[in-house]
Amino acid sequence: MREHALDNIRFIRSAMERAGSFTSIPGWGGVGVGLTAIITSAIAQQFLGRSLRLWLATWLAEAAVAAIIGFGTMALKARRSDERFMSGASRRFFISYFAPLVAGAVITLALVRAEDYSAIPATWLLLYGTAFVSSGAFSIRVIPMMGIGFMLFGVIAALVPLGASNILLGAAFGGLHILFGLIIARSYGG
Repeated sequence: MREHALDNIRFIRSAMERAGSFTSIPGWGGVGVGLTAIITSAIAQQFLGRSLRLWLATWLAEAAVAAIIGFGTMALKARRSDERFMSGASRRFFISYFAPLVAGAVITLALVRAEDYSAIPATWLLLYGTAFVSSGAFSIRVIPMMGIGFMLFGVIAALVPLGASNILLGAAFGGLHILFGLIIARSYGG
């Protein structure tokens, strides 16, 4: 009887943890995103002296690639762990994650219209970091820590010229995704 009760308590605890925390963040997907960001940074650096619009287009293409990698690997991880994708904790995660990204898209549009490309990297890093800090309340502990890392890179990017902040984009989107992706893959099941 006692063993049966302990099994029930373990089951209930596990169900509550799954309901309150979104754990389908794909560590290996983060590594993939990081690798493509490093490559993108090198490609985009070539456009800085010639065409800021091509520089921006290169990074926007990377954002699309990163989204495909991220969502694809997240769906695979959720399916492997029998978590429902986009319900409960995952829905709360994405609502708090996407709000800063939408703000970043609108601010980017305004900066392009004002032809102030130099403010774009800081904007992206700060708001991407904010997305992880805010959504981290519904996820694993390491997610808000990653967000703080992005925000710190964003502060530095606000203080340096565009050429240096492009390198910071590569270091943050590349290095932080790889570092935290490996941590997540090792500690949270891929």
